[in-house]
Amino acid sequence: MAAKVLVTGAAGQLGRDVVLLLESRGYEVLACDRQEMDITDLDQCGKVIGEFGPEAVIHCAAHTDVDAAETDVDAAYLINAVGTRNVALASEKAGAKLVYISTDYVFDGQGSQPYHEYDNTDPKSIYGKSKRAGEILVQTLSSKYFIVRTSWVYGKYGNNFVKTMLKFGQEKPVLQVVDDQKGSPTYTVDLANFLLELIGTEKYGIYHVSNTEVCTWYEFTQAIFAEAEEILGLKFTAKLEPCTTEQFPRPAPRPRNSVMEHLSIRTNGLQDLRPWREGLKAFLTELRD
Repeated sequence: MAAKVLVTGAAGQLGRDVVLLLESRGYEVLACDRQEMDITDLDQCGKVIGEFGPEAVIHCAAHTDVDAAETDVDAAYLINAVGTRNVALASEKAGAKLVYISTDYVFDGQGSQPYHEYDNTDPKSIYGKSKRAGEILVQTLSSKYFIVRTSWVYGKYGNNFVKTMLKFGQEKPVLQVVDDQKGSPTYTVDLANFLLELIGTEKYGIYHVSNTEVCTWYEFTQAIFAEAEEILGLKFTAKLEPCTTEQFPRPAPRPRNSVMEHLSIRTNGLQDLRPWREGLKAFLTELRD
């Protein structure tokens, strides 16, 4: 009999790739978006998860609009903290393993070294604080949890930085991109593959998961243009210029350093993700095909 997995946020950028991958591997999947299960409703979470009886729950649903969260604080906490508590309680009651997708924003982003899983968190934005609240609730309420912190996520479904740059690069005369924030871009398909490997284990705990190697947003954009010209045959008219964070004030503070050390992947003997540029090539090839 196929293992059962419930996915929240199934219509989102990561959720859709997770569902497709699980189905292709023969899992029995309950793909939940808001219509199927409102994560902010405790009773509904208990009912849906309880009736399906999954072996694992992959919790992708989140309030991810970083700037909007600064003004709509209640919505960020309702979804990222209360919603996560509800999913954690229901998963625990059903005896399911729980995967909670978290973020590099739980750190202050001011350090010079890559952050590892056991470094102190110190989020600076409401988004980061609400995601950290979700982590704490998962750690408190779930006995079989994986907290997966990721960064700079992009994929075929939903809006993301790569798609925006592909568009702007062909439309704008000049494109300024921040060159003093560094991190690791993460391709949803690579992340989804890792999550599948993880739920097959009992290696619970906190994981930092992104494609490997590091770049700034400006360097990432340079790579997007170079690879898209080759793979998609696109022509970019925009003149690309590096700029500073100060030149682009945003409501929510951005971490200067989003680089994460993959300590848990190594110490648990798991397979790390490929370098980010290889992930980017795979994504653009997927777009082309």
